[in-house]
Amino acid sequence: MAGNSFGNLFRISTFGESHGPAIGVIIDGCPSQIEIDNDFIQLELDRRKPGQSKITTQRKESDQVQILSGVFEGMTTGTPLAMLIPNEDQRSKDYSHIADKYRPSHADYTYQMKYGIRDYRGGGRSSARETAARVAAGAIAKSLLKKHGIAIFAHVSAVGHIQAPNLGEGSIDELVRIREANIVRCADPATANQMIEFIDGIRKDGDTVGGVVSTVIRGVPVGLGEPVFDKLHADLGKAMLSINAVHGFEYGSGFASATMRGSEHNDIFTNPEGNSKLLHTLTNFSGGIQGGISNGMDINFRVAFKPVATIMQNQATINEAGEKTEIGGKGRHDPCVVPRAVAIVEAMAALVIADHLLRQEVYKR
Repeated sequence: MAGNSFGNLFRISTFGESHGPAIGVIIDGCPSQIEIDNDFIQLELDRRKPGQSKITTQRKESDQVQILSGVFEGMTTGTPLAMLIPNEDQRSKDYSHIADKYRPSHADYTYQMKYGIRDYRGGGRSSARETAARVAAGAIAKSLLKKHGIAIFAHVSAVGHIQAPNLGEGSIDELVRIREANIVRCADPATANQMIEFIDGIRKDGDTVGGVVSTVIRGVPVGLGEPVFDKLHADLGKAMLSINAVHGFEYGSGFASATMRGSEHNDIFTNPEGNSKLLHTLTNFSGGIQGGISNGMDINFRVAFKPVATIMQNQATINEAGEKTEIGGKGRHDPCVVPRAVAIVEAMAALVIADHLLRQEVYKR
């Protein structure tokens, strides 16, 4: 296995490099008769694409997706979907100075050692450019989930030491409206302004900064997830940790649970609707998942992104000959990846839930 595919029943395989002709994705296992809204798919891609604002990379890509197969008269046919996104604004010359140098905290050295060859132009396959294909596939998964009343919302909850307050119980439509009204994609306007000013200052310093994307998934039925190795939170964790620059994943109470007592942390069951099959919990430290299986409560998790490795400052490094040298940042790069990562996190979450939804349908047959 080459590690370019993800999922079991709802399965995707991505292809392409940052500076190649195109990137794309094959989706296999998507059910038939899912309505395909091209405007919605493009909107999802537009939230991830570069060149959006002063706090993102200035590479200009329209990310216009082409659906090559698997759709007829606006509906999925149940056969594989092929989606292609041409690359339009490569500047390979921006990377000629690193052809024989290993950039600190990049995949240059590891790719060279693993394959004996590497595409130094933007990192080739290791570039976050690949994630556009995931977002395209995630839009299809979201369309499937919508039929089942499942909605996903993510936003930037932290940049550096700046943290947004916890989200309330507002509707996802309202949270989306607030998030999309600012370029950092934080659902708290006051915090968003602080984040934008901070990131812009980091950019002017030629540096980068990390952040956190928080996510809530609503409407997930009880029973999604498999025992032992395919637990729902395990698959969500794998999905998130496969995203470029992700260094941490926690769900529910996460690492804070290590400081709590069982008497504080246990989620007490309640039965407000008088239905023994639709129990709620008074708290949600479990993050909507117990024993690796969804319990019907909101699923919530947080994803930590490291600072982007390319900085506009000179750094010491080593070249392919093993010699000490110096490297300077060039080209177009994000000072903070999280505003564009929101769409990627939602897409990967949608792929996981869609896959487990189909697995549960098979189990019930």
